[in-house]
Amino acid sequence: MPMETRELLQILACPKCLGNLVALEDNGSVAAFACKACGVVYPVRDNIPIMLVEEAIPLEDWNKEHPAAKECA
Repeated sequence: MPMETRELLQILACPKCLGNLVALEDNGSVAAFACKACGVVYPVRDNIPIMLVEEAIPLEDWNKEHPAAKECA
């Protein structure tokens, strides 16, 4: 059974700074988790959060590619 977004936000932390994350929703589903402190986004691929620093996308770039994305949860 898949975890709810709220549950994930309670256990996930930014791998770079260990700070809190916010979920980003795009087209009705969670598309990424963002660390506002680091200014990066960790994408969700095939319903799996990719929590690798090397895979992080700058928040500015994410916002350009996903203008309809919004915070959720």
